Amino acid sequence: MERGKDLAEDSSRSPGGGAGGDPLLPNTPSRYESQKRRDWNTFGQFLKNQRPPVPLSHCNSNHVLEFLRYLDQFGKTKVHLQGCIFYGQPEPPAPCTCPLRQAWGSLDALIGRLRAAYEENGGSQETNPFASGAIRVYLREVKECQAKARGIPYKKKKKKASPGKPDDDSSSSMPFS
Repeated sequence: MERGKDLAEDSSRSPGGGAGGDPLLPNTPSRYESQKRRDWNTFGQFLKNQRPPVPLSHCNSNHVLEFLRYLDQFGKTKVHLQGCIFYGQPEPPAPCTCPLRQAWGSLDALIGRLRAAYEENGGSQETNPFASGAIRVYLREVKECQAKARGIPYKKKKKKASPGKPDDDSSSSMPFS
């Protein structure tokens, strides 16, 4: 019965309708909705497997961080360690023994889906452990670490100038020679 309820709720979000557009057949959830449900179930299983098991109502950002670190063992992104001769090289010429980790972008997307799933499953926005500052800091550190390890700088997006302030910041920039 629960599955039918979930599918019915998803029908309003999925474009195109169910099989052949038949209103009697439930729509297939979108890829995003399916992934979000799978991620939510995986996180729930992770909490149940803790010793002692952690009820969702007691989950906090530390459990989320443990989950993200646990997922690293299944990663496919080579992250060179500082002592590695290939540290900072985007395309190393040979294999090395550095660990495989979850890519920053994958973790960022995962947290976004779990953040939404938490609230959809009755959690309040104010207590959402996936939205905590500790998670944002962790993701930023992973992003910077992986960028340095690969020698690829992530450039911060420039904030748009607010009305009334000049767009020109030439006073702080060095002229080209």
